[in-house]
Amino acid sequence: MRCENKNPEHRADSDFLHDALGFFEVHAENYMGAGGPPHAQLSKLREDYALSVHGVGLSIGSMQPLDQDHLARLKTLCDRYEPESFSEHLAWSSHDTVFLNDLLPLPYTPETLNHVANHIDQVQNTLKRQMLLENPATYITFTESTLEEVDFLTELVARTGCGLLLDVNNVFVASTNHQLDPRIYLARFPLTHVREIHLSGHSETKDDHGAPLLIDSHDTPVKDPVWTLYEEVLARTGPVATLIEWDNDVPDWPTLRLEAQCAQVLLNQAAQSRAA
Repeated sequence: MRCENKNPEHRADSDFLHDALGFFEVHAENYMGAGGPPHAQLSKLREDYALSVHGVGLSIGSMQPLDQDHLARLKTLCDRYEPESFSEHLAWSSHDTVFLNDLLPLPYTPETLNHVANHIDQVQNTLKRQMLLENPATYITFTESTLEEVDFLTELVARTGCGLLLDVNNVFVASTNHQLDPRIYLARFPLTHVREIHLSGHSETKDDHGAPLLIDSHDTPVKDPVWTLYEEVLARTGPVATLIEWDNDVPDWPTLRLEAQCAQVLLNQAAQSRAA
């Protein structure tokens, strides 16, 4: 269990390093340079801890070819640090030469499925490793979609052999926004292929019609309904490597540590239940 940490003050905090008993996750794009302080810090951490690399810029869901320069830099990074896992988002973020700095949704159609599967094959063949694909937090749906998201992900796993990163907060956010039941979504999710779980906070607002609208903002503690869903998932899967994401308004280390400890309690309970 570990927290994704973006506060530079924490990197010099001896308590932070002392408490880091699980793994660290970093965004791939922050370490695609050749050297400098970021690599010095990451090299030191890699000596003592497991590492997960999480991409945000590969645009795996784009209908255009993957950026070969980006993929080459990603391979260099993974070869250098040999992380326990590499993951990316089921989303797109680029068009022609424009990078949109966002994780945008895509329609779930056979055509899109073929494109994404081909991109996953290309990534896995280049990196010589399995990649994990994360379910998205979405705010709109497409009328042209002919597949449910769970079916889309299940078929991708079957075609490519990729694993899945289950973001429980994303499930809750998207289900609430689309007026669906997150438990029904999770009941059909291919949990046997989940290799990592993300937890995070979200913000709440209203849409133009006054209905609840949740934003995957990563700027608050994990909300109670998300903790409940997480516990229910662990009851089915047993312990799975879990990350707390907190990207904005990052608090002090004791606050982050408390979130990690909450997850660890549930992981321990799941392990005990499995053993029994």
